Amino acid sequence: MRDSRGMTRRRALGIGGALGLTAATGLSASAALARRPPTTGAELRSAVPLPPPFQVPLPIPAVLKPVGTAGGADRYEITQREASAEILPGVKTPLWTYEGTFPGPTIESRRGRPITVTHRNELPVPTVVHLHGGRTPAASDGYPTDLVLPEGRHDAATHMEHGSEQHMQHMQHMQHGSEHGMRDPRAVVTRLTRDYTFPLDQRPTLLWYHDHRMDFTAPAIWRGLAGLHLVRDDAEEALGLPAGPRELPLMIADRAFAADGRLAYPALDPTLRGRPGVREPYLAGVLGDVILVNGAPWPVHEVDAARHRLRILNASNARHYELEAVTEDGRRLDLVQIGADQGLLAAPVTHRLLPIAPAERYDVVVDFSGVPIGGLVRVVNRLGSGRTRDVMAFRVARAAADDSRIPRTLSTDLPAWRRSDAVRVREFSFRAGRMNAGHGWLIGGLPFDPARTDVTTRLGDVEVWRLVADVHHPVHLHLVGFRVLSRSGRPPLPHDAGLKDTVSLRPGEAVEIITRFDGYRGRYLFHCHNAEHEDMGMMANLEIV
Repeated sequence: MRDSRGMTRRRALGIGGALGLTAATGLSASAALARRPPTTGAELRSAVPLPPPFQVPLPIPAVLKPVGTAGGADRYEITQREASAEILPGVKTPLWTYEGTFPGPTIESRRGRPITVTHRNELPVPTVVHLHGGRTPAASDGYPTDLVLPEGRHDAATHMEHGSEQHMQHMQHMQHGSEHGMRDPRAVVTRLTRDYTFPLDQRPTLLWYHDHRMDFTAPAIWRGLAGLHLVRDDAEEALGLPAGPRELPLMIADRAFAADGRLAYPALDPTLRGRPGVREPYLAGVLGDVILVNGAPWPVHEVDAARHRLRILNASNARHYELEAVTEDGRRLDLVQIGADQGLLAAPVTHRLLPIAPAERYDVVVDFSGVPIGGLVRVVNRLGSGRTRDVMAFRVARAAADDSRIPRTLSTDLPAWRRSDAVRVREFSFRAGRMNAGHGWLIGGLPFDPARTDVTTRLGDVEVWRLVADVHHPVHLHLVGFRVLSRSGRPPLPHDAGLKDTVSLRPGEAVEIITRFDGYRGRYLFHCHNAEHEDMGMMANLEIV
């Protein structure tokens, strides 16, 4: 595969929809890529008045209590249902939720103590739950056709025995594959409820759970189907990091609001039952003009003048952020990274700016002790403009004792895979392309087909993957964590440290990652976590044998 600079003009114009290029501009793709646009996607504008920033207090999602704790395992129950919430002050917004809240309730679990979560689907559409970053057996990983059908959707059953009714309709609209590729003979479909079992035999970290239904992941997450899941262990708790009220989960997500207070989203079928996809301007990704943190617009949080641990997740569909913490006198506070997607780093890494792509998580310590009491620290998005430049703020409310610390050694259990350990090297291109009837996003030139195995690897094999992008693609591997080896032939960036499960490919970039495919056999996925790209074909099957 040639690198993007060698792309032909015909190929460049083929990805015109993605880059906003047309034949009329005469721009080559390489010229567009050289500008490294800060975002991929188009922004929706809200039709309701938006509140001023830093007025709404930061909500902390409730921690879900188990309904049972027998036999060395914890049991939880979550109902997926429609609810209405006041996200913007004085405005009611209908949502699809886990347990009636957005974000859904947080699950806190212990490393190596299994849990089972029974999800009950009371929404008007089928759903699937994926624990993002979980080392999960394939049966509970939330494969996109392993649907939970709502009550009263028995009309779908005949289709569902072989695959997704929605995807079959999608095939007719998008001609996304040949007739035999329309069905998924391996789909496991349940009615109303499903038990997801998570062994949690993995490093302590921040995971998140979200809907993963084939072709409709993006609008389902947008409507509210996302929540946090923390894995903890004794060794991490013994480090002396900030804890209790000084440990804050921060789920950042952009949204836009229609005139009636509903969430605006450019779905081709607003019922999310029939035709998947979004309107033409939004094919590269849907961006909102309101930044929510834990479901609140531009919130403010009162803190002690002490160290705080921020567990940051970018749960946006397509928006990238470059975060900095700025005091009122313009000073930038250090963002001391202690963890990545898959848990603690070996040693802390200090940033002033922290880029974060959709689905990435960063575990960061910020020290507020040098900020005057009453002072405001703004968290700013350097990639935003206008209202999307602000994310949230911290108000330093009081002086306080602080016995927390950031040890020089955080973790000694990170895998030490070397390039020479790899039994093979694979290359995958992540690019826009035509899918017969319309625009799609392809891996290795192919749109997703649940009936096709794209990669087969043996349990325990170490592999190096080279991932090549046209525009921004945050690439996520299910089941395994990986290390970033290089970016376009150069060493990884400071924020690439540690064990990750999602890597941000920038326009025109080639990134090498190394991983060991261990844990479980079965069918898993890798895909772009720009949720619109994912829904329009940018997923592939990974079979571990």
